[in-house]
Amino acid sequence: MDRKWIYYLGLALVSVIWGANFGVSRLAMDTFDPVLFSFLRFGIAVPFFFLILRWKEGSVGIPLRTALQLAAIGLIGITTLEIAVMYSIKYTTLANASLLNVAPWPIFAALFGPLFVRESISPRLIVGGAAAMFGVCFIILGGSEGFNLSSSNMIGNLLAFGVSIIGALFNLATMPLMKQYSALRVSTWYIFFGVLFMFPLTLGSWSKVDWSALTVSHYSAIAYNVLICTVFAFVVWNACMYKIGAARANFFRYVVPAAAVAAGYLFFDESITGWQLAGTVFMAAGLIWISLERKRKVIT
Repeated sequence: MDRKWIYYLGLALVSVIWGANFGVSRLAMDTFDPVLFSFLRFGIAVPFFFLILRWKEGSVGIPLRTALQLAAIGLIGITTLEIAVMYSIKYTTLANASLLNVAPWPIFAALFGPLFVRESISPRLIVGGAAAMFGVCFIILGGSEGFNLSSSNMIGNLLAFGVSIIGALFNLATMPLMKQYSALRVSTWYIFFGVLFMFPLTLGSWSKVDWSALTVSHYSAIAYNVLICTVFAFVVWNACMYKIGAARANFFRYVVPAAAVAAGYLFFDESITGWQLAGTVFMAAGLIWISLERKRKVIT
């Protein structure tokens, strides 16, 4: 029985988790510097990754050559990418950051894919991806902020667009290694290296936090980011992405802004417009169309 729907469901679930995290992180940013909060998220997650890896596979080691590859991936995909995401949000509007980050990402994954893995691009993927992309544009542009091309947002806009390029390359770079090692082992090590490179950038931020004043909500935000958004989400995303291919998997990132809009409605009393509802329908239809593809040929 073809059970690929489980992998698509896993991708959608992770995207919902990441989308809801916009609201959780928004609250945390009032207390923590963005880079420090990213470090706490990934740094606290590292021991959990190694414990799970040891429990599941009986060992945690990797060859030196592979370690060097994963160090480069961690520097790009965790340190650089996460900091760029944080500062793109800081220097432009949330709508701009969401659109320029999320919408082009799957397109770059498809364009750069042949450099890393030989993966077929079918007419169904093109049609479904286009429908999903139009849908996510409606979701983002249909909000109250809209899209702002003001010169004051240019730095943030460029950072957000750069995130989509770096993120696509980061995802694709892990694919060949997942043919040799499990998604869990690959994730564990590139996150470990990413945290190492990120730590020096946090040294000026620790003293700015009033640690004694932290509340249950702060610790809950950290726990959600560590256990759900990082440990659970990265393992599930990478495992599912490897099974169905990077090009198809990354279109499911379009669920992220829809989940963020829903979180804003539920937790911050933000309104949802008709354009956003229509965009959600387009996006869902496109993703369902992609997931119903009967056969996908991947040449390794």
